[in-house]
Amino acid sequence: MNTLSAKTRFVTTAEAEKQWVVVDATDQTVGRLCSKVAKILRGKYKPCFTPNQDCGDNVIIINASKIKFSGKKWTDKQYLTFSGYPGGQHKASPAEMSKRPHGYERILRHAVKGMLTKGSLGSKLLNNLYIYVGAEHKQQAQSPKEIDINTLK
Repeated sequence: MNTLSAKTRFVTTAEAEKQWVVVDATDQTVGRLCSKVAKILRGKYKPCFTPNQDCGDNVIIINASKIKFSGKKWTDKQYLTFSGYPGGQHKASPAEMSKRPHGYERILRHAVKGMLTKGSLGSKLLNNLYIYVGAEHKQQAQSPKEIDINTLK
C-alpha cells in the first residue's frame, strides 16, 4: 500500500462554515459587482470549495439603488419576460425596471442568477442573496462583516 498518497476530502454542506457578508453597491458596475457576488455565493474564494455543494457565504447587498451600467446600457439594454400567452412578451430597460417596485433587486438578482450554475444548486445558492435598496438591512442579528468588493479578483 502506498502511504504517501492522500485522499481528497470534500466538504459537505453541513461542514461548510458559512459567514454573512455585506457588500456596498454604491457606484459599482452591475456586471463586475455581480460576478464577484456570484463567486462569494458559490464559495470560490474559500479553500474548502466543493463544486457540487453549497459551501459559499450569505451575501447582503446594500445601496442597490446606486448601481450603474457602463456605456448606454441604462437605456439600451432590454430585459425580456414572457407570460406564455400570445402577445405576452414584454421588454423593459433598466431605467424602466428601476421605477417599478423591487426593480433594483430584480436587476441585480437577474445578473447574479445568470452567473451561477444552472439547476437546483444555482437555485439554492440564489436564496443566500439578500438585496436592499438603502443602507439598512434586516440581518443585523447575524453580525455580518463588511467587505470591500474591489479588493477581490
